[in-house]
Amino acid sequence: MYHCYHAKKLKYILLLDLLLIMIVIGVNAWHHHAVMTAVSYQEGIFLPVIMYHSITENPETDYQLSPEMFAQDLYYLHANGYHTVSAGQLFAYTEGRDTLPEKPVMITFDDGFYNNLSIALPMLEKYDMCAVVSVVGYYSDVTAEKDPHVDRYSYLTWEDIQALEASGRIEIGSHTYNLHSNAQRAGCSILYGEDIDNYQAMLKEDLSLLQTRMIQETGITPKIFAYPYGFVCRESIPVLKEMGFFCTLTCREQGNYITRDPSCLYGLDRYNRNPEESTEAFFSHVLQENS
Repeated sequence: MYHCYHAKKLKYILLLDLLLIMIVIGVNAWHHHAVMTAVSYQEGIFLPVIMYHSITENPETDYQLSPEMFAQDLYYLHANGYHTVSAGQLFAYTEGRDTLPEKPVMITFDDGFYNNLSIALPMLEKYDMCAVVSVVGYYSDVTAEKDPHVDRYSYLTWEDIQALEASGRIEIGSHTYNLHSNAQRAGCSILYGEDIDNYQAMLKEDLSLLQTRMIQETGITPKIFAYPYGFVCRESIPVLKEMGFFCTLTCREQGNYITRDPSCLYGLDRYNRNPEESTEAFFSHVLQENS
């Protein structure tokens, strides 16, 4: 049976249909925006982190790099538009208090060698760059005091650490007080079968000793932690958070993605810079986003 519609009624129906279509389009547009925002939030900003150790003539290990090669690295980053960022900048970004530059990169040094001050710092100043230097407390307390200020092998004294921090280009990180060993315990990781409470008490005691000595000698309180040898241990995380560390560094060789979530700074991966590769060869894969 056919039905005849009154003109006013038909007009009302058409207007209602149009309104429903507009609502559907609006909901779909909002949903698309929300999804794209979520994807962008999850992916974050790509950040490669480079791990250096000692800058010295005639490198003999994978943890030494010549001053010439280090200078080439900095020149390469500068010439290709990369900007170094500090851990403080990253933290501010994750909290929505700051922005990050285009093509950010982070430079770090582990162990606290004297040449980080005598050789690396002037080069960083030349290219207007910054870095994180994570020190082992025992090395500064004992080893450096016995044999200071030899570029090739000495460690930073407390006065040297003050000079680095005063430069305005260096953030000082913790590399434990005296757990930089790969003997019975792998770095600061938990032993097989070790009681978790006992482990966490041991770790807190070690890290607290470095913090105490650092404050006493320099007035600095490190907020960045570098795992010795990259031995990450999940049982360590509650201790690190309780002690106020907002950024931890590993040795897993891949890039990072920085989001607006501060937890993304826990476990930043780093590429070790060894002397076996040229500057171009090294950065050809380090600066590529993860596939």
